[in-house]
Amino acid sequence: MTDDELKRLLEANTERIEKGFEKRFDAIDRRIDALDKKFDDKTAELRLHFDVTAEDLRRRSDLLAEGLANLDEKVDRRTANIEARMELGFADTQAMIKFSHAELDRRLRVVEQ
Repeated sequence: MTDDELKRLLEANTERIEKGFEKRFDAIDRRIDALDKKFDDKTAELRLHFDVTAEDLRRRSDLLAEGLANLDEKVDRRTANIEARMELGFADTQAMIKFSHAELDRRLRVVEQ
């Protein structure tokens, strides 16, 4: 085989090999693009799920805060009611003690006279 024939054969094979590589690289590029799209889709899906979950947690924490505020108000009202009843009871007890002392004092004076 002559040098020219070898050159032509080499050029023909080189061209065929280059076309094969181009096809393979194109196929790889398409697969990478498909993977990128899948990755972007999954990322968007996960972000959506995260946003929904975060919103649900915000809503639940708001409900919990509202419930705690209501409970706090209820405890404050109940405490104020108990304190008022205690003060009234103390005042009644003090009045009864004063009356008893006054009655005992009156009786003691009657006895002394």
